[in-house]
Amino acid sequence: MATATGIGSWPGTSVRDALAQVRELLDGQLPYLPELPARGPGADLVGRTAGLLVELPVDLQPVGWRLVDRPGRDASRTAALLREDLDELAEAFDGHTGPLKVQVAGPWTLAAGVWLTRGERAIVDEGARRDLVSSLAEGVRVHVAAVRRLVPGAEVVLQVDEPSLPTVLAGRLPTVSGFGRLPTLDPQEATAGLLEVLAAHDGPTVVHCCAPEVPLPLLRSLGAGALSLDTSLLRPRAWEGVAVAVEDGVVLHAGVVPTDGSALRAVDLAAGLADTWRRIGMPATTLTDLVATPACGLAGVSPETARAVQRAAVEVAAELDELSAA
Repeated sequence: MATATGIGSWPGTSVRDALAQVRELLDGQLPYLPELPARGPGADLVGRTAGLLVELPVDLQPVGWRLVDRPGRDASRTAALLREDLDELAEAFDGHTGPLKVQVAGPWTLAAGVWLTRGERAIVDEGARRDLVSSLAEGVRVHVAAVRRLVPGAEVVLQVDEPSLPTVLAGRLPTVSGFGRLPTLDPQEATAGLLEVLAAHDGPTVVHCCAPEVPLPLLRSLGAGALSLDTSLLRPRAWEGVAVAVEDGVVLHAGVVPTDGSALRAVDLAAGLADTWRRIGMPATTLTDLVATPACGLAGVSPETARAVQRAAVEVAAELDELSAA
């Protein structure tokens, strides 16, 4: 049976309300711990994940999050936000059994978004990259263990978000001056870092990248259980890579629902996805293996639109089940 989930981010500042919405809308689907960037620093993707790092404290500077020698007020605020999220998660999902997804920034999105004390991105320094990967892997272990302790019936699904990965691999990250570009990251190092973070979780994994020019060969090599992609950005060659991944047993989280709410007719969205599925040579019966999602996160839309988009993903999943039997 096709299912539905979300990417992770949600509008508003009340995690209690967001969790209630997610649990209601995704009953019997793949619910998740929502992220609320509107709460401010420490609730954003990079800051939230930087707060999980073990023995690598950060603080907030005008340029962004920066590695420092000792934790300060910014780290304390980030930790307090996460504690609130986990406390509310335990209450909202009391008695829950089944899958429950949590999201973290991947090592290369994190290394591109965290800065060194000398004023450059952490990704330029080999030692900093190595430390970030190891610290993030340990932070993931601790975070997953906390979720399992608070929701003991949950099968925790780890989603690793890598929106910056294509930019890092292509050498398009600007230098601190803005006039140059940082060197490309070796694909072998990129693969090794992602593998180390994914290996920190002994349950189901998802790698998410909603950017254009997704490096599908690299992502396929990771052995993650699922790939989460904005399907509107996939060109024919990329769809061929998706077909190869699916044939190898990887589940596609298809970001088929526009996040702006501009097209929410589930029957049309599902039919378009099914047509593409057939064009790449996949049998209609495998439509039931898909997971329908919004194209990207929902933090930038109104609460009403977020609910409508998430509801549409559930309806698309139901339509895919119908089309699989047609």
